[in-house]
Amino acid sequence: MTETRAASQVTRGEFRGQAGEYFGIWIINILLTIVTLGIYSAWAKVRRNRYFYGNSFIDNHSFDYHARGMQILIGRAIVFVFFIAIQIVSVFYPLLGLVLPFAVLLALPWLLSRGLRFSARVTSYRNIHFDFKGTAWGAFVSVVVGGLVAFFSLGILAPLASRWLYRYVFNNLRYGDRSFSTDPRIGKLYRAWIPAIVVTLIGAAISVALGAMFYAASGALEGVTNEEEPGIQVIAMVYGTLIPFLLVYSIAAVLYRVGVRNVVMNAMLLDGRHRLSSDMGRVRYLWIVVSNLLVTMLTLGLMRPWAAVRERRYVVGHSGMIIDGDLGDVKASIEASGSAVTAEYLDMEGFDFGF
Repeated sequence: MTETRAASQVTRGEFRGQAGEYFGIWIINILLTIVTLGIYSAWAKVRRNRYFYGNSFIDNHSFDYHARGMQILIGRAIVFVFFIAIQIVSVFYPLLGLVLPFAVLLALPWLLSRGLRFSARVTSYRNIHFDFKGTAWGAFVSVVVGGLVAFFSLGILAPLASRWLYRYVFNNLRYGDRSFSTDPRIGKLYRAWIPAIVVTLIGAAISVALGAMFYAASGALEGVTNEEEPGIQVIAMVYGTLIPFLLVYSIAAVLYRVGVRNVVMNAMLLDGRHRLSSDMGRVRYLWIVVSNLLVTMLTLGLMRPWAAVRERRYVVGHSGMIIDGDLGDVKASIEASGSAVTAEYLDMEGFDFGF
């Protein structure tokens, strides 16, 4: 009798890479990038992604990355020349330079949508390529407008902006001709937002208190009053407030990002049947990020490969899918329909703009 997968069973992801293996790739990438004055970084990205994608498994099958270094290099060159041209125009025509930032803002959604399409199409699973159907207008609404809404609401509407963003990204993502869909509930997103905003508010209060302490201490140290020489005290107050707040804000951002990831992925379906899942622990992931940063700094960067593998193993291991039936049936159906994106098509399609 053939065993069938229980409907409630989560097929977890698995990362099979090793720090020692990746170190060899990483050190060569670093050296060649330095020798070529950064040009090789495009090929370095390809080698890095092929290693991490190729060692990320779901249902005993890995992902593949098919981009070429020249595609990435050309995309970066286009963006670089574009921004250099803006700087030159701003120098010779200052009035026109005032308009150019708005032109960049209008170009950004197109670059984002093209970048997402490229990233999807150069990724495959079980020899079936992904695709992305999002438009530049959709990117403008979800990324630019959403970002402005979150910013001007002082973060209060950040969950709404996150919902716009992830619905745009994943509702336009395809696996062959099968669509992904997600509709994260705004209430759940706000529950993910609450710990982050609490940490931010507490951090802001502590930062202001530290700034006041630095202000008073610097005045006493210099033996001057505010009227005689307030500059040193003001600088001490600004740095004493800003640096702690940025550190706390970074922690809050990690907590929020993990919470939103869990909500979005747990609401996501492939082909209307196969439900994705994520159960990353916010505190655990924060510890991994912080300890990775400390170890990398203390070893002058030499433990960066270990840190990258450690983080990826946790993220992939806490991601999964509740498969309804067999994913092989989806693969066979896609191939039978003739809708799989082929490698030959990818060779002619697009560049990576680095967004």
